[in-house]
Amino acid sequence: MHNNKMNDKISFSFNSGGRSSSSRSVAIPPPANSGLSKQGYSTLNAINHSAISNTWGVPKKRAKTEEEYFEDEDEQQQPQLEYIPAPDSPSNKKSDCDSDSSEDPLDAFMEGLEKEVKKAKTSGKKEKKEDEKGIRQDIEEEDIEESYYRYMEENPTAGLVDETSDIEIDYDEDGNPIAPPKKKEIDPLPPIDHSLIKYKSFEKNFYTPHNEISSLTVDKVIQLRKTLGLRVNGADLPYPVTSFAHFNFDDALMKIIRKSDYVQPTPIQSQAVPAALAGRDIIGIAKTGSGKTLAFIWPMLVHIMDQPELKEGDGPVGLILAPTRELSQQIYVEAKKFGKIYNLRVVCCYGGGSKWEQSKALEGGAEIIVGTPGRVIDLVKMSATNLTRVTFLVLDEADRMFNMGFEPQVRSICDHVRPDRQTLLFSATFKKKIEKLARDILTDPIRIVQGDVGEANTDVAQIMLVMPQSDKCQWLLDNLVQFTSTGSILVFVTKKLDAEQLASTLSLKEYEVLLLHGDMDQAERNKVITKFKKQEVNIMVATDVAARGLDIAHIRTVVNYDIARDIDTHTHRIGRTGRAGEKGTAFTLVTPKDHEFAGHLVRSLEGVGQEVPKPLIDLAMQSSWFRKSRFKGGKGKSVTAGGAGLGYRDPSGSNNFSASSSYQCPKPAAAVVPASKGGPGAGRLSALKEAFKMQYQNQFKASEDHTWEQTVGSNSSVKVHTGPLKERKAKKNRWDN
Repeated sequence: MHNNKMNDKISFSFNSGGRSSSSRSVAIPPPANSGLSKQGYSTLNAINHSAISNTWGVPKKRAKTEEEYFEDEDEQQQPQLEYIPAPDSPSNKKSDCDSDSSEDPLDAFMEGLEKEVKKAKTSGKKEKKEDEKGIRQDIEEEDIEESYYRYMEENPTAGLVDETSDIEIDYDEDGNPIAPPKKKEIDPLPPIDHSLIKYKSFEKNFYTPHNEISSLTVDKVIQLRKTLGLRVNGADLPYPVTSFAHFNFDDALMKIIRKSDYVQPTPIQSQAVPAALAGRDIIGIAKTGSGKTLAFIWPMLVHIMDQPELKEGDGPVGLILAPTRELSQQIYVEAKKFGKIYNLRVVCCYGGGSKWEQSKALEGGAEIIVGTPGRVIDLVKMSATNLTRVTFLVLDEADRMFNMGFEPQVRSICDHVRPDRQTLLFSATFKKKIEKLARDILTDPIRIVQGDVGEANTDVAQIMLVMPQSDKCQWLLDNLVQFTSTGSILVFVTKKLDAEQLASTLSLKEYEVLLLHGDMDQAERNKVITKFKKQEVNIMVATDVAARGLDIAHIRTVVNYDIARDIDTHTHRIGRTGRAGEKGTAFTLVTPKDHEFAGHLVRSLEGVGQEVPKPLIDLAMQSSWFRKSRFKGGKGKSVTAGGAGLGYRDPSGSNNFSASSSYQCPKPAAAVVPASKGGPGAGRLSALKEAFKMQYQNQFKASEDHTWEQTVGSNSSVKVHTGPLKERKAKKNRWDN
């Protein structure tokens, strides 16, 4: 009782010493309670009481309305302005010690300008960077499909078959293609301008047909070539021979030929040696081991022996290119064996050998160089030799050189040799690249094919028609029914507008025509080609977009309404017919203004052994380039005609021999006299011409300045000469003297 009173007093005295509870701003928290259960855990009431005690007296903010919430967000986004004191503000005043270091107003103004310029540049770079990106930020990189479409857009020819490619792909046991080994790249020779170089003239033709060969009839010549397995195309073809005596070689060369145990010429030698001795360019298609090496070495020796002596610094006269060092060494051995009888120097240049030794051998001079294209280019670049005097060029196994990647090097070497050279090209096959090379570097070549390799396509008959431009449309309308009766017809026109105009003209004549040109999209092209393949429409007018890759067997007729831009496109055009073993006909309409291209058409027909119409030849002769490059007929130069030739060198080193004293050919048995115009020889000559026309489809050119020779009688050596009257009189005067 007493204790209770004391507590009350203490409590009263405490309260009396301070202010009343109602006047206090903060309420007194409830008394603490232990709040433990019997097991020692906090009870739920104790937990709630503790939470209330912790938050007791903490002020609470009123919840914001929607408008206040967005207004606060806008205020936060606005940047706070930097405090700028007033000029007279105490905070802007500096102490006296800093008064001396105050900056000049002009400097402050310039500093501000520099800051503004720097800021403008920075912002401009940011904007430019954002514009250059142009990429969505939510996509990091392109996927596989997008990458494929981008690649196809950048490479439109990816995956397409290259018709000019002759690369043979090898496969392993699992069928995976084997990548070809990488070859060392050799830079080709730089181009050269031959018009700035003055070349000396030289003689190519050294061939005089033997009496036994010139007396053969055309039927016997055809039978002989068939027996030898030869197919020969070209203009003014020399007859094949059957014996080494028919070559009219000198005694020294015949002696070493007999010593080498050669009995008779091989088939390729029988035809190639007379053609090479006559100064003609040759395409020889024969496999290795056919004797083609000697087919170009023997004529090369005769050619070199008529050339002047080599002077100091002169390059070779004969150049032989081969693909490998083994073949180069093999050719070198043969050239060395037959060249030593004339003391000719032969040097073999190939990769892998000592370049220093080869250059030292060339310093002494060499009439013949045998080598690979890469090493020959290296020696020319280091000025060890030059190609200025090369007049006899041989490319052996040209297809293999192209397969090894030597095409740029071979072409650069050919371009460095004088254009009026004599060129012989031998190959085991005649693929598209070899055909294009032959067309570029050879002039009116004779194509000799031995065996079954490289046989020309005889399924396409080419017909060249010379007519005015105004007659072409009427000619096509007159023959269109005949053409469509045999199969589909494909008409090639050079320009798109002309193609549309021709198709419109045929449509007006109630012909159903398809049109194909480069401005059509791919879907429309496919639709047109599908209709033509299904023979829903049998006539199609197209530009050169259809010249390549269009393989339709039922095309029987191709009409070149306009001539092609180049001879390669012309070849592809006519190749659209005669496919899959079917026969086909290609018509080419030539106008008088196409005289520059007519020469290419003449050579194209001569290359496949087809008839060349006289109007086309007359038109081609109007072109100066064709007239100058056309081969010259007539008799070959006799090597006994005198003049300073290379001559024979004896081992003592004396070079005081002329071609007339050291290089002698057998003289004819009897003098050659002209026959009278009405004699028996003239009648036989006319019969020979008629037979020649029938058998060879008028391949010869009976020009006034050409001389034909024919033996008259069985035991006579008299030759009949037909030519201009002035030429016959001049010859008669020489013979009478």
